[in-house]
Amino acid sequence: MKVINLSEHNSLLNQYLKEIRSVDIQKDNMRFRRNIERIGEVMAVEVSRALDYQFEDVQTPLGIAKMPVAQDAVVVASVMRAGLPLHMGFLNMYDHAENAFLSAYRRVNEKGELEIVSEYLAAPKLDGKTLLLVDPMLATGMSMEAAYTALLTHGQPKYVHMCCVIGTNTAIDYLKPLIPDNVTLWCAAVDPMLNEKKYIVPGLGDAGDLCFGEKL
Repeated sequence: MKVINLSEHNSLLNQYLKEIRSVDIQKDNMRFRRNIERIGEVMAVEVSRALDYQFEDVQTPLGIAKMPVAQDAVVVASVMRAGLPLHMGFLNMYDHAENAFLSAYRRVNEKGELEIVSEYLAAPKLDGKTLLLVDPMLATGMSMEAAYTALLTHGQPKYVHMCCVIGTNTAIDYLKPLIPDNVTLWCAAVDPMLNEKKYIVPGLGDAGDLCFGEKL
């Protein structure tokens, strides 16, 4: 699994990251959602560099322009509910993409171990397509693995790009032996650690709550 940390390079992306991390700015739920969406838009452009292109002739009013056009059939998949604004950011750029949605939540089992439960999956056939699996927070890596495994029941994609806003070294170490080498993980930022509740530190808090309000 190839890992790309976009925060290693200066770009406008870091302004949006600053705002979603800030305890003052992130209190504005609408701005938080929009910043997650904007991060998705920037990441979508970065991922587009890895697509397959062919030149096509385009008729203009004055002649023919040869344009490199992406050939991939793209499917954008997200983990609800926190993934919805990030999903929309990608969909704003890949406006012809198909869509997939999954549910995933954490639960402590009878042994006191953390596990991921998924109860919903809606996806098109994925055979031969380019799958963009987007989830804003990559803490342990377990939700991403579970989503990836579930989506493969709908076919074998040609390429897979996993995209998160903030990941951790813990999640990357967890995923590397489990995810094939032809999958790329894109992170807007990578944070160093998790706390005792498996939240990312410094992170930004609960992305779902900041987007849509606290849950019971």
